[in-house]
Amino acid sequence: MKAAPKLDGTGWWLIGILSILWGGSFVMIEIGLRSYPPLTLAFARVALAVPPMVLAMRCMGERLPSEPRIWMLLTVVGALNCALPFSLFFWGQQYLDSGYASILNATTPLWGVIAAHFLTSDEKATPARIFGVLVGLAGIIVMVGPSAMKGLTHNLLAQIACLVSTLLYSFAAIYGRRLSQSALTPMAVATGQTIMAALLMLPIMLLVDQPWNMAMPRLDATIAALMLALISTALAYTLYFRLIDRSGASNAQLVAFLMPLFAVILGSLLLNEKLSAGQAGGGVLIAAGLVILDGRLFRRA
Repeated sequence: MKAAPKLDGTGWWLIGILSILWGGSFVMIEIGLRSYPPLTLAFARVALAVPPMVLAMRCMGERLPSEPRIWMLLTVVGALNCALPFSLFFWGQQYLDSGYASILNATTPLWGVIAAHFLTSDEKATPARIFGVLVGLAGIIVMVGPSAMKGLTHNLLAQIACLVSTLLYSFAAIYGRRLSQSALTPMAVATGQTIMAALLMLPIMLLVDQPWNMAMPRLDATIAALMLALISTALAYTLYFRLIDRSGASNAQLVAFLMPLFAVILGSLLLNEKLSAGQAGGGVLIAAGLVILDGRLFRRA
């Protein structure tokens, strides 16, 4: 059996950079939704990211794959990592503050541990990791509990949509690692899955949103959409698949541990958002679960 992948110094640097890039994306989504419908904004995020990613590949002397089997896998990753979760998350963030949405997104490693245990041979869950998952799930209950008592409100449905998105992300990480361990480079994986996500989303976006009927979008919303595409997608996914290749699927998802910190800070500074006591308490439990999953703090102690 192969040794489990480990996080080295480079892996932690990648996690830190991704935390900033993706932490800020929640604020950009909220700003973008001021003018763009959720599906249109989600489509713009992936479609506008494709040209710079393809150009970067050419500059690096890399090529996209030609085998139909590889493109089928890229379609699966594109659906699980972009098309479906982006659509659900962008819809949900219409009803949730950016900081709150980022905390829900931080549950990704919880599902990642479960998915990696059943779908990989070298990332099996340990008793400590199972305990960390349970603590994190308790945090979800604390955050979602009061809304659940009120029935299927928009707020509760938005939270469910965000949580389903994180589950999809965990499956995408497993498939992403399969691709990254093939002959494909991380850049080819990132570009291929983004292309397929854009193709999957295009007909649905045109049918549902009919963007030709939109009013002239605000400048800040358009800038936010461009930042989502170029920084939070084109650059971030290239780094993310490199991290999966280097450190493993479940370790890569630890980036969600730091994302809420930057999202809450930016949401407070730019959007004047504040977390309620219940949301903050649930966030603390989720953070505790992630610390237990990681285990490094306890080993050093």
